Amino acid sequence: MKKLVFASVMALATISLVSAPTLRAQDSDQITIKDPAEFNAYQGATTQSDPKAKAAGLEAFLTSYPQSVVKKAVLDMLIDTYQTIGDSDKALTAAGRLLQADPSNMKATFLSVVIKKGQCGKTQDAQTCDDAAVLARKGLGTPKPAATSDDDWKKQTSATFPIFHSAIAMDDIVSKKDIKEGIEEYKQELMLYSPEDTKKGPGLVDTLQIAEAYAKLTPPDPVNAVWFYARALNFAPDSYKPVIEKKLNYWYKKFHGAMDGIDDVKAKSAETVFPAGLEIKAAKTPGEIAHDVVTTTPDLKALNLGDKEFILAAGSKEDADKLWAVMKDQVTPVPGVVIEATASVIKVAVTDDAKASKQPDFIVNMKKPLADKDVPAAGLEFKIPPATSLVGTYDSYTQIPATATAAQTAQIVLRDGEIQSEKKKAAAPVHKPTAGHRPANK
Repeated sequence: MKKLVFASVMALATISLVSAPTLRAQDSDQITIKDPAEFNAYQGATTQSDPKAKAAGLEAFLTSYPQSVVKKAVLDMLIDTYQTIGDSDKALTAAGRLLQADPSNMKATFLSVVIKKGQCGKTQDAQTCDDAAVLARKGLGTPKPAATSDDDWKKQTSATFPIFHSAIAMDDIVSKKDIKEGIEEYKQELMLYSPEDTKKGPGLVDTLQIAEAYAKLTPPDPVNAVWFYARALNFAPDSYKPVIEKKLNYWYKKFHGAMDGIDDVKAKSAETVFPAGLEIKAAKTPGEIAHDVVTTTPDLKALNLGDKEFILAAGSKEDADKLWAVMKDQVTPVPGVVIEATASVIKVAVTDDAKASKQPDFIVNMKKPLADKDVPAAGLEFKIPPATSLVGTYDSYTQIPATATAAQTAQIVLRDGEIQSEKKKAAAPVHKPTAGHRPANK
């Protein structure tokens, strides 16, 4: 399985970067430095007004007095100072040093989790994700310090425990590829937030994360995916709503077959965090939907590319053959993402499903071998004319039967492929693909 990347989620996450809550230094008893030279060095370092000078002074103090009685307090200040400067790497190092001196320090644990979780989300590095999860589990098991009041401890755990569960969830999904366990951790996280806190910041980000996780299950759980996409849509900033709404509509229509009832789901999901009174019925099977389109469409040639592929994939052999009879030997543009290419064959993912799985659903055999410099790279996206486009003639199709983990699909083969530049108009009619494998509403 390829790295699981939640691109839209990570984009949303950047608007609400998690910063460490105000946590008291857990070494709060009055401490006296008896050595005058050590005391003067401490005073000189801690009273610096410039953050960079203060960081340098604190580091120099720790170098000169590595066993100082105020070591933990100095490391605590050093963490804050590096955060002020914006140096997360050095803040993480300082937090690690504080954990060596004080293994149960909640502030150092939390900050380490936050930074490593952010790195995990950006790099998808398994070791980084695992490190964040190990620290998060340690944080969840941290005992209350004797000097901390029950009220203060409750405030600290309320601020930190949800993030710990979020880090574990990310590790489950990204590193361990265990989406079910990741979903359980996201549930634990969202239950720890107040409903209001799931409408913003990390709570909102992970409302979208759990929706993505339900969509990535094998097989997917479209009902729960729809619920959490709808809730995220309700509270997301306007600039992110189009991306989320596209996902919501895709999964709702994929399961239900039409868009009726979607407003009710949006309204209900705005009222409560977890699904309550949610009923989404699968109106018809994909085969039934395909049959309806074939029997009610006067001109099958007029169907868009996505609808044609849906019928070829999900329809009965009779319905698929009926459509293919009007498609075969016709010229068409193939807008999609290149998965693999040689001089003679270009394999393209056209529908959203194919793009998500990085599996080609169109295979275009070129009319003439391409020069090496003209072979498109994987990831290149062909557009519809008049932009640079890939054009070919329908030659054959194959229905690929459903498996325990995947729905029935179709692979379409074209001949006489050509890459037409933006300046050269395509001879083929322009048919825009729909998002996913559902026919457009009539």
